[in-house]
Amino acid sequence: MSELGSIDNPVKFKDQDYDALLQKCLKSAALFSDAVFAANPSSLGIPVDPDPKKAVKWLRPKEITSNAVFVEGTMGTTDICQGQLGNCWLLAALSCLTMHPTLFVKVVPSGQSLSESYAGIFRFRFWQYGEWVEVVVDDRLPVREGRLLFSYSRTTNEFWSALVEKAYAKLIGSYGSLKGGIISEGMEDFTGGIAYSLPVSSRPPRMLWRGITAALARSSLLSCFIHAASVKEIGTVTSEGLIKGHAYAITDTDKVQRTSEEVLLLRLRNPWGFVEYCGPWSDKCKDWDVIDNAQKARLELAKVEDGEFWIGIEDFCLLFNTVEMCSVNPDSMSGEASDDTATPSWTLSSHQGTWVPMCSAGGSRRYPRSFCKNPQFQMILSEKDVDDYDYGEDEEGEEGDGEDDEVGVVVAPVSKTEKQREKKKKCTVLVELLQKYRRQKDKVNFLYIAFHIYKVPPEDKPGSLDQPFFSNNSPVARSGKYRSIRSVWRKVHLEPGSYVILASTYRPNQQGEFFLRVYTKTGNIQGFQDFPCTNNYSVMVMSKPVLPEDQFRVQKWFDEKAGSDDRVNAVQFMNLVNSVLEKDYELPLETCRQLIFGEDTGGRGRLSRAQAEKLLTSLRNLQSIFFQFDEDSSGTMSPFELSLALNAAGVECDNVVVQLLWERFGAGEQYLPFYGFVSCVARLQVLFVAAQAVGCVSLSRPDTSAGQTC
Repeated sequence: MSELGSIDNPVKFKDQDYDALLQKCLKSAALFSDAVFAANPSSLGIPVDPDPKKAVKWLRPKEITSNAVFVEGTMGTTDICQGQLGNCWLLAALSCLTMHPTLFVKVVPSGQSLSESYAGIFRFRFWQYGEWVEVVVDDRLPVREGRLLFSYSRTTNEFWSALVEKAYAKLIGSYGSLKGGIISEGMEDFTGGIAYSLPVSSRPPRMLWRGITAALARSSLLSCFIHAASVKEIGTVTSEGLIKGHAYAITDTDKVQRTSEEVLLLRLRNPWGFVEYCGPWSDKCKDWDVIDNAQKARLELAKVEDGEFWIGIEDFCLLFNTVEMCSVNPDSMSGEASDDTATPSWTLSSHQGTWVPMCSAGGSRRYPRSFCKNPQFQMILSEKDVDDYDYGEDEEGEEGDGEDDEVGVVVAPVSKTEKQREKKKKCTVLVELLQKYRRQKDKVNFLYIAFHIYKVPPEDKPGSLDQPFFSNNSPVARSGKYRSIRSVWRKVHLEPGSYVILASTYRPNQQGEFFLRVYTKTGNIQGFQDFPCTNNYSVMVMSKPVLPEDQFRVQKWFDEKAGSDDRVNAVQFMNLVNSVLEKDYELPLETCRQLIFGEDTGGRGRLSRAQAEKLLTSLRNLQSIFFQFDEDSSGTMSPFELSLALNAAGVECDNVVVQLLWERFGAGEQYLPFYGFVSCVARLQVLFVAAQAVGCVSLSRPDTSAGQTC
């Protein structure tokens, strides 16, 4: 069987198995009703209209029209029209998808029908942060005053696009959470590809046309839009019939011969299904009068108001601001067409991660004390490659709104020739950082995110890099300004060597999850190396001599309390320890049991005199360390302070391990008391002993790419 999460074996959303549910419905002769995404206002996610005449009803296609079909003929760009929901970004992406049958069938599996083996159940697949997810829906659709409330087809008896929209709404949380967005989100979720923006002004018109033509030939999805200067401008129609702040799908390119002139054209589509461009080369423009019928037939020129139209590349460059592209793989971002698709030329490494407040959410470089606590991913590049192509490169992140963490950094200008010469000596790397699950129910809340790449000198030992390293070194690459969008990416050229990638939010202590994927040229032999946890606890803490007063106290305690085997149990040891430690730093019974578990007691769970002396001395030393790093004298410490305290105790861990310790012993609190610190140390010592028993010299971090924990 294919790997779970692949297109052939997708993850079942909410554990709903399409085949099992279909057979159950067919056997019982009952139409499927989805309890997970029920036909109620919660699934709509929009305010209820108080007018009874505008009440929403949930109807199946054949209750809306008797001749309803899943697909009428073939699927096309004009099948999709926007309803009463501001989700043109999603529908424009879906329009683009219909132009590529091999990609389309991944999202809309074949063999679905409103007649054959019909049971009111349908399935669709979407890419979600490294894996394909199959979403099952029933075919009850929201209807108001006899018409579909949201997406519909110009062919009024066709329902596939409305059902895709419903499945995506279920995946996100509700229809309401589809309001407003960037088309790149939809493009990536329909393909698993890499989406990026290209300013129209960055290329001469003819070069831009060639790039768009090549991208379409390699199954890239493309769209475009006109910037709105303000919120008020969004949705306004220009004198040319174009809508500001609105996503258009780019569905084709072609050229026509007008006398001795070759005219380069783009075909665009407005997801509304109406309101078309009315300038040169629009449907009813007189420019077409001098074009012969054969050329018009090849372009399938249709003089109807269907939202689709042609526009000349020069006019396009004057009227539009941005082209959005989504490439199935980095090779599809090439400006040159190629038939060589048999052998992938890139290697992918992907990683899941989290930003945990007070632990691994360190913020930007404007917060130097905590910046190093952000999740770190070490990358090793061993062989240079030659990548002559830089179409769209270095565009992402440098322009537009966002938060910048650069302070007084001046970069010397480099000539284009020199830049190309340098690239020849380096490794090509494409990094994308996506924040997860920020569309929830009725709100969208994207954090400002970015990533930084640092080169790690050979003399630096492996491990999670600390504050002095980042204070003394500048990043060799970054995604650009912190931006409040789902994903940021950058294609860079790096020298062979060891690097660390830091993923961060702009402000510290912001909760979130993310997905990091890194593409490198195959043959470059990219590798991601574990950060080991090293242990010098016995040297830093346990090697301290026993104080005479502690030795006397232990001997006296054992004389009075020990059993016939001259040992004490966990309760007796707890009373001994708490008679020495300050009142606010006393240990509970569970922590004492953890300490005993780390000792070789021969399976008896009872301590000898020597073991009790050693543990008591260690606890005094740990208390001194705790005092040292409890900077606000609160009697507790934050995860940032915990990492420093563990290092002082001779235990060096990366941020992932510290985060796991915090989740285990912090009990959901923002601050850790002394006994929690002791529990962390005790747990690590047990793990180190276990690692040494199987021949490991150090602990490795959990595999974040596979989601495993220790």
